[in-house]
Amino acid sequence: MRYVLIGRGKMGRLIQETAQAAGDEIQAAFGRDDLDQLGRLGRVADVVIDFSRPEALPEIASYVRRTGTPLLSGTTGYTPAQLEELRALGSAAPVLWSANYSLGVAVLVRALREVSGVLKPDFDIEITETHHNQKADAPSGTAKLLVEAVDPQHELRPVYGRQGNVGKRSREEIGIHALRGGTVAGTHTVHFFGPDEELEFTHRAASRQIFVNGALHMARLLPGKPNGLYDLQKILFGE
Repeated sequence: MRYVLIGRGKMGRLIQETAQAAGDEIQAAFGRDDLDQLGRLGRVADVVIDFSRPEALPEIASYVRRTGTPLLSGTTGYTPAQLEELRALGSAAPVLWSANYSLGVAVLVRALREVSGVLKPDFDIEITETHHNQKADAPSGTAKLLVEAVDPQHELRPVYGRQGNVGKRSREEIGIHALRGGTVAGTHTVHFFGPDEELEFTHRAASRQIFVNGALHMARLLPGKPNGLYDLQKILFGE
C-alpha cells in the first residue's frame, strides 16, 4: 500500500512507523507548517490518511476532489458543517471517517445499538470518558460516537457535567462527562442505571497502537469501493 499522511502528531508518527514496518510506502507526509504543499501533489497513493486537525479539512478536501484518492480520516473535533463537508466529499472518492478505529469500539457501538432500545425507556444513561492531559477536545469523538449509538433519534438531551442545584435528574437527559489526566490512551464507559440494577459497557485502550492497527486495516479495504461516506459499521458488518 502507498499512503499520503496528514498529521505529524503522535498518531501520525506511529502510523508512519507501523506502515513502514509492514512494508507499506509513505509517498508524502504533511503537517501544519507545510500542508499548503499538498496542493502541488498529484495522485501518488492508494489512500490519504488524515489524523490532524479540523482546520486542515479544506486543503485535504481540495486534494481528494482533484485526485479522487480515497480518504481515511480519524480527525476529531469537527463541527456539524465540517462533517457535512466530509459527507459531500464522498461524491468524489470513497471516504471513511471514524472517531475511533479500535475494532473493540466498533463492536461496542453495534452492541449499544442492539440494547439501548430495550433499556432506554426505564434506565438513566450516563457516559464517562477519560483521556491523557494533552487531548484538546472534549467530549471525545468516541464519546459522541457512543451517544449516537445509544440515541440515534436524538430523543435525549445531552448534559455535559453538573454543577450547583441542578434539581432532579430528568429521564430525557443523557449525561456526558470528560476526565483528563496523565497518559491515559482512552477509557469509555456507558452506564445504564435502572431500578435496583446497573449495567455498564467499558472499553479501555492500553495504547494508541490499537487505533493505528485498526486504521491501517481499514485503509487496506478502502481502495476500489464505490464513492461515498463510510463508517466502520458499514464496512465491518456490511451495513
